[in-house]
Amino acid sequence: MITVVVPAKNEAGRIATVLQNLSTLQIDHIILVANGSNDSTMHEVLQIGIPKLQILYFHERLGIDIPRAIGAKVALALGSDVVAFVDGDMVGTFAENLTELIDGILIKHLDLALTNCYPAPPRHIERYNPTFQWRLNLNKELGLDKKINLATPSHGPHAVSRRFLSTIPIRELAIPPVTMALSRMNKLKIDVATTIPHYQLGSSLKTHIHCAKIIETIVGDCLEAISVFQDTPRTRQWQNKTYTGYHNERRFDVLDHFLTP
Repeated sequence: MITVVVPAKNEAGRIATVLQNLSTLQIDHIILVANGSNDSTMHEVLQIGIPKLQILYFHERLGIDIPRAIGAKVALALGSDVVAFVDGDMVGTFAENLTELIDGILIKHLDLALTNCYPAPPRHIERYNPTFQWRLNLNKELGLDKKINLATPSHGPHAVSRRFLSTIPIRELAIPPVTMALSRMNKLKIDVATTIPHYQLGSSLKTHIHCAKIIETIVGDCLEAISVFQDTPRTRQWQNKTYTGYHNERRFDVLDHFLTP
């Protein structure tokens, strides 16, 4: 059984395209985790009428990555063998790439199948974007840099196996880089399964403030993942700076309640 999880907050004008693109795939379920929207996202979703679509609706904003964990919990309960994640603003046409991610799990027996969004990384990445440097730092720490370069579950569609979801605590999916560290610690198989240049994802344009907060979030997530892998107390701090970004807006309280049997 194959399930795709789609987080969505204020994706009016995009979400219908994303769901319609997914509906053409040979998959069993689409789980939409709609949260915190104050636009016409839900109206557009309800007009589509896709039989395989299941909607999880939260009035409050769940924060970045929390919806992935919630969708993964439901997908696991459905008996899914593969769970793929696609953001609700990605209107690009990459159906073949999603099939490659799914095949990465089913045929190549990966547990975490990633997308390479930067097939030609810029030179001097440490000057270009701090997330690049810390993504690479984490992948080097995990011994994966030669294999996956800058790939991360924080960026681009990706897929996981049932074994992944049965091994890694679902709560940890709310901090994607941590799941990579835990996967390595549990000897799960991680690799890039497809390549989609960032611009082909079709993601919505973001404000400068949002981009700055995303950078801080991912850097902090990578720092936390490194500390997990090194079996030291979790920290988001480096050189007297704490990288918070959107981390404090993650609604772990809602997630914990949802995960409680």
